Amino acid sequence: MYHGLTWDHPRGYAALDAAAAKTDGLLVWDRQPLEGFEAHPIAELCAHYDLVVLDHPHIGEAIAAGCLRPLEDVFGVDEIATLRRETIGPCLSSYHYAQRHWALPLDAATQVMAYRADLLDGPEPTTWDTVVALPERIPVALSLAGPHAALTLWSIVASFGADTSDADLLIDVDAGLSALDIMARIAARTPDAIRPLNPIGLLAAMAARDTIALCPLVYGYVNYAPAITFADAPRAQANTRPGSTLGGTGIGVSARCNASPALLDHLRWLMSAEAQIRFIPDHEGQPSRRAAWHDDAVNKRWGNFYRATAATLEAAHVRPRHDGAIAFQTAASAAIRDALAQGQPHRALLDDLQRRYAASRQPGAER
Repeated sequence: MYHGLTWDHPRGYAALDAAAAKTDGLLVWDRQPLEGFEAHPIAELCAHYDLVVLDHPHIGEAIAAGCLRPLEDVFGVDEIATLRRETIGPCLSSYHYAQRHWALPLDAATQVMAYRADLLDGPEPTTWDTVVALPERIPVALSLAGPHAALTLWSIVASFGADTSDADLLIDVDAGLSALDIMARIAARTPDAIRPLNPIGLLAAMAARDTIALCPLVYGYVNYAPAITFADAPRAQANTRPGSTLGGTGIGVSARCNASPALLDHLRWLMSAEAQIRFIPDHEGQPSRRAAWHDDAVNKRWGNFYRATAATLEAAHVRPRHDGAIAFQTAASAAIRDALAQGQPHRALLDDLQRRYAASRQPGAER
């Protein structure tokens, strides 16, 4: 029997459990809180599990620890090339690092706009100018808890066409200053009760109460549609790209795993059209196959969640993935929250973030 580890939200385990139940005991999945993947080194998880569901910023750490098997060695180059053509946006390419792919794109997600249509007092906002004008009339919130302060900053920067990925420069200064100004204006009006909430908690609060009408950037969860309306992330201008930072998860094969033909066939099936377009959406998952995001039946069932946000996912920004990226992401988010709360000058914050980023990329940096 093989053992896998995933996260404890229905989007993370429902489809995997249901699929594993059809394997006659071949595979069983354990669960941990989503935050657990940030708290535990990937090598520690891979030492205990054959399959590990992970996010792309963990890849550099995993390669440094030698705890994952490259997919090219498990499935072959041709299969991975076919999968890449069928996968939406950078959901597979985000796991391409050091000239290999390291995880199958199980789950597709990115930061999108979420709002309560019954509380919106006008047309759906599409640009940051229209978003920042909203808090004067309706309650608007930012997603700032955990790593999300940094992810929100990177998304807004990406909307200005200035995102970077695994580069020496973390954030373009001019775009960063504009993004922090937007964040400061919205954060000043974000209710205190919302600030500690992760995306799941924020969306649950939006669905249950009338205290938040709109969140311009939050990771999309199909489970909350259609009570909440999801739309493309805001753009800098009407004719530019929606700015967003990729999330989602992939299935990594640990170095300890001697994958049998039956296990490999099961993983292939999870990536198949049958599973991605029917089985996974039927079990509260968010598939990674592009065809599923444009499927009429899938969109009808889930309030057009997929089609309404597909353009954002196609254009999503890939986060830094070097060994040390997770620790940097955590520290950067805390620094951003503190700076917004204390009114720190934006340029000083950007300089601090760049110093932290450069230090995180140095050999021997604290992880």
